[in-house]
Amino acid sequence: MISRLKSLTLPAMLFAGLFCAPLSSAQSAKLTFRRVFPASTPEFIEIIVREDSDDATYEIRQLDEDASSAPFQVSAALRAKMFSYAAELHHFQGQDLDVHRKIANLGAKTFRWEQGKQAFETKFNYTLNSTATQLLQIFEGLARQQEHFMLLTRRMKYDRLGVNDGLLQLESDLNRGLLPEPNRLVPLLDQIASDSRVVEIARQRARTLADRFHRSP
Repeated sequence: MISRLKSLTLPAMLFAGLFCAPLSSAQSAKLTFRRVFPASTPEFIEIIVREDSDDATYEIRQLDEDASSAPFQVSAALRAKMFSYAAELHHFQGQDLDVHRKIANLGAKTFRWEQGKQAFETKFNYTLNSTATQLLQIFEGLARQQEHFMLLTRRMKYDRLGVNDGLLQLESDLNRGLLPEPNRLVPLLDQIASDSRVVEIARQRARTLADRFHRSP
């Protein structure tokens, strides 16, 4: 039997079922959201989320800035919701989401789904599709959340007097329910609260927000 196996080529072994390897079914799916909106701030947003991992990436910048993505975390519960919406939209295969009406330019948006060699995407300016709108709100909320992270990190480094104003903007978005997972910002808020170089009113606001984020669902 052994001598017979030695005589088989690799393709023959595969055909005979003697050599098995995991196929593309094991490959993770990923969702990409991109928005390009010249003359706005920011002009470029891209967020990539993977179905089987908390590890996601974001890129938020002006178009004339160098491309550079950074990592962040997205919970399993939120990812499940996002991929559920994508499934409802047939993974964007053959989906025309745009209203095709003469309305203001709100930025060219792209949803893209990929798994293995399969990839589908759809582009739109504005949509009335409720499922697409809910997915868009999550992606834009995640982008806004990371914008707050970037702003506060920058001000902690270069403009500590501006930290309180940044926290007020964060609090406003929290009150409007725009941030999907604000508790992700707690480590940064704890850092602000413990930094004696930051004015006390900002340190107290950071403590209050951190406590509120801990209690948010």
